[in-house]
Amino acid sequence: MQKQILDSSVSRNRSLTCTASSKGKMSRQKITAWISVGSTYTYLTAMRMKSMLQEYNLQLKFVPISIRKIMKEMNNIPFPPSKKPKVQHMWRDIERRAKYYGIPIPKVPAPYPLKNFDLANQVGVVANTEGWFLDYLETTYSLWFLEGLEAGSDENLSQVFSLLNKDASDVISRATMASTIQIYEYNTELAKSHGVFGVPTFSIGKEIFWGDDRFEDTIRCCTQSDA
Repeated sequence: MQKQILDSSVSRNRSLTCTASSKGKMSRQKITAWISVGSTYTYLTAMRMKSMLQEYNLQLKFVPISIRKIMKEMNNIPFPPSKKPKVQHMWRDIERRAKYYGIPIPKVPAPYPLKNFDLANQVGVVANTEGWFLDYLETTYSLWFLEGLEAGSDENLSQVFSLLNKDASDVISRATMASTIQIYEYNTELAKSHGVFGVPTFSIGKEIFWGDDRFEDTIRCCTQSDA
């Protein structure tokens, strides 16, 4: 299903190109995924990322960040309660796109915004340093959007750690360490310096692709550059 979507997208957008590096090539290893648990549309990315990476033999560098901090500094609150029609559209749009992608249709509205936003992402920093970030991302979003267990909550995290066979107290202890928070803050500043203003964002060199629906564009750009 994912390959059909991408192949169809490629046929409609063959003119898209990326700025080449100094050697005229950009390898797939240079794709960076800027991710922040708490973004609603990232559910779509979390649930299809593994199959996309396997299908196209891609490698991504994940960077967990605080998109909340970036957006607050931009005075940008994307889905406040005062904008009810926009919020309703967002939830319906996610449902439609989930069906289109062939991934589980979420139970919406999911709990939002996250109460423990930073903790959810600091756990992501720990997971990223140990190589299980993608497992964490998919699992925490599954519990959040399919079971109604808010990401970053005790209920969500306890099930995440159980399903992934991780020591809960150990991970939480390291997630709240000053060194982890420092990495989290550094990642966020790095994202800002690259022009990241929303998530999920994918980048290749100086090329920025914002939004889950731009993941295919990123893949196409990467494969064109490698051709």
